[in-house]
Amino acid sequence: MNAVLVAGAVLAAIMATRAARLLSSALWLAAVSALLSVLFFDLGARQVAVIELSVGAGLVTVLFIFAINLAGEAGKPPAAVVPSWLAAGIAVLVPLLLAALAAFEAAAGLTEPSTTFAAMLWQQRGLDVLVQIVLIFAGVMGLLGLLAEIEAPLGRSAAKEVVARREQDLLALESAAREEEVRV
Repeated sequence: MNAVLVAGAVLAAIMATRAARLLSSALWLAAVSALLSVLFFDLGARQVAVIELSVGAGLVTVLFIFAINLAGEAGKPPAAVVPSWLAAGIAVLVPLLLAALAAFEAAAGLTEPSTTFAAMLWQQRGLDVLVQIVLIFAGVMGLLGLLAEIEAPLGRSAAKEVVARREQDLLALESAAREEEVRV
């Protein structure tokens, strides 16, 4: 199974570099990240898998797509990002892989039925959850910064105020220099 995941990640990475559209490349990179997170989970690095899935396939992909949509994509007319047969195949394959992974864990006795989801989330994975909250907050703040108005709604920006003060000081110095020249 690991070989299939690695082969899929390599194939998705190649497709990301060969895609004609930026949006397609971003989605292929999300596929790479998702496949790697499944591989990490399968190898026992569950914390890394969760962070890779949420940050790599989630937050970064959303930021890429937002930036591409904001900046626009010059060139060819828009076409289907992913062929419908591939999208349907992935939609069927992902739940099957997750079910197989859960069945494998149950058969191997890797799951601890006494641990509740809340205990796992807040006691054992508390730091991971806080890191993800901070990363998502930073992403939202970055998006708000991109969408912010050019000028502050209540007045001029701080940079414009500094420039205005410097211009006033420069004009005052120039007028003082002219008065000094007139006196001499």
